[in-house]
Amino acid sequence: MKITVIGAGNMGAGFVKQLHAAGHSVKLASRDAAKSAALAAKYPGVQHVPAQGAAADAEVVVLAVGYGDAPAALASLGDLSGKVVIDITNPLSADYMSLTVGHSTSAAEQIAQAAPKSHVVKAFNTLFAAVLDDGANFSKAAKVSVFVAGNNDAAKQTVKQLATSMGFDAVDAGGLNNARYLEPLAGLNVYFGYGAGQGTGISPAWIRKS
Repeated sequence: MKITVIGAGNMGAGFVKQLHAAGHSVKLASRDAAKSAALAAKYPGVQHVPAQGAAADAEVVVLAVGYGDAPAALASLGDLSGKVVIDITNPLSADYMSLTVGHSTSAAEQIAQAAPKSHVVKAFNTLFAAVLDDGANFSKAAKVSVFVAGNNDAAKQTVKQLATSMGFDAVDAGGLNNARYLEPLAGLNVYFGYGAGQGTGISPAWIRKS
């Protein structure tokens, strides 16, 4: 697939690594051009590009920025009509121990309102950056689960195929409003991983019979 990743932080770097390893065509854009260029240079074929127009030929856009930066990041790409946008954000407070959005809406639903012509799919938000970076090698016991929630079935199927290509177990999590459950789950991960000092290895797996 042709993928545009926006954001060159820890999660963006993990996506670039795993997408490149899975054989996808990857473009990378971020507000820190030097950081983005340095990251892209690590992987032959990955292109560092300006944000404007970066998603023109993309099948999927990975939104790998903080929730507060998401609307501006999407706007910087230009026209996203019909694009599949993977929202990995979590609306965490400054101390990471609570959510700033919830109950009657979610970060994903707010982002969908900011980019109404795209197909926003919530996914990968429950993974720590270290888990994403390790990908399929993270656990020998079971594949790590990626929960996929969205209102467009074709867009969800695309994201599920993408997650599977990267070595993860893709779990259909229903409509986009179910991001209201997935974002608190990510918050719980953060508490166990950092607040309770158990580390990033506690990221949950959905155990399913084969």
